Amino acid sequence: MNQNKHSIIIADDDSRIITALKLLLKSHDYDVVSVNSPSELLQILSRRDFSAALIDLNYKKDTTSGKEGLALISEIKKLDQHLPIIVMTGFSSIEIAVEAMKSGATDFIQKPWRNEHLLTILQSQIRIKDIEKKGCKLVQENALLRDETSMPDSGIIAKSIAMKNVLEQLRKFSKSDMNILLTGENGTGKSMLADYLHHCSSRKENSFLSVNMGAISENLFESEMFGHVKGAFTDAKENRIGRFELAEQGTLFLDEIANIPISQQAKLLRVLEEHQFEKVGSSKTKKADVRLVSATNADLMKLIEEGHFRQDLLYRLNTVEIKIPPLRERIDDILPLALHFLKKHTEKYRLKHDAFNEDAIAALKAYNWPGNIRELSHMIERAIFLSQNPTISLSDLGLNKSENEYIGFDFDNATLDVIEKHIISERLDRFDKNYHDTAASLGLSRSSYYRRLEKHNL
Repeated sequence: MNQNKHSIIIADDDSRIITALKLLLKSHDYDVVSVNSPSELLQILSRRDFSAALIDLNYKKDTTSGKEGLALISEIKKLDQHLPIIVMTGFSSIEIAVEAMKSGATDFIQKPWRNEHLLTILQSQIRIKDIEKKGCKLVQENALLRDETSMPDSGIIAKSIAMKNVLEQLRKFSKSDMNILLTGENGTGKSMLADYLHHCSSRKENSFLSVNMGAISENLFESEMFGHVKGAFTDAKENRIGRFELAEQGTLFLDEIANIPISQQAKLLRVLEEHQFEKVGSSKTKKADVRLVSATNADLMKLIEEGHFRQDLLYRLNTVEIKIPPLRERIDDILPLALHFLKKHTEKYRLKHDAFNEDAIAALKAYNWPGNIRELSHMIERAIFLSQNPTISLSDLGLNKSENEYIGFDFDNATLDVIEKHIISERLDRFDKNYHDTAASLGLSRSSYYRRLEKHNL
């Protein structure tokens, strides 16, 4: 083996796939070893190192479920936990590919693949591994490991289990080029999380471009997204570079994706399927090497039923969908976020406020937060101008302690048992009846937690 070449091991039980991949990779100066079964791959991997593994998810014993491939990923990680694993799957098996990512794969390709796309993925994953071998950790394995509750300078607060899970998913999927759809209510921080995903990825040295799809008029959609050449239409007095070209080799964030007019959705779909486009007024095809992240607070399935959104476009956008929890489901984050905004706004306006009193803290945690993090920031900004003291009070926040709209539960007149049952029930709902996460959020051991469930008939 040439020591200067990167080596790839391929596992697939289809000889035609093996032959095609060997021809492609060897023509690009890779050393290639191929096997026909998971057992052969593991035998070879136990004896030598590789730069990356390219594996099928289905073999002769089971040609549809992907179980053999998922089991193989687990065994590979035991032998070499840093080896990039790229899985191969048909388009109809995207769900299995996502499950493979959760199991430890770093990316996937669909059969039949595009040669340039496969080579780009390989180069990206090998580059990540080389960086890590030299001791230079990526962003997601650096600052976040020093402080699990936040990403320095990002404003992201993650003390709650719900938000820690979101950041873990983002760090995981940032290593791939899969399209990500962020869903959740207004004000939950989707744009900030899209930026965070970009800075955790191998594309972090290139552009992160954010586009509000609701702000682009229907007649200018193509020009804004793909650009135009001079003279393409009446007002096209100069050449214009579109958003896809500006974001080349970086990340393009399409916010409010549900607002794309149905008449323009096919044009976006084509770019996602073929990774190429033409400027308005030009016949020259340009390639698009862009990581796409989208966000919406809309119910896209309902829009599909109503004929306002294309189902095939949704399938291209949401290779992975990550739901961002509303602030009312992140109670452990509310006070840290409030303190973060207090510090930010007092520094901005050169005012002296450094804390919240007990009533203010209780009200912040009990409020329903329909506007989520954005509403919290605005509330704190307003409160520092209303407050006459260094400590922010309940009246400064504008939250009435006696109104159920804000508090949602009459703690003042409830017994301890009633309060305990209410809190446990609320946590069960918040964590979708996940007993492990609920117990952890309450700081209870397993036995103590189950005793309380039995006590309150929950």
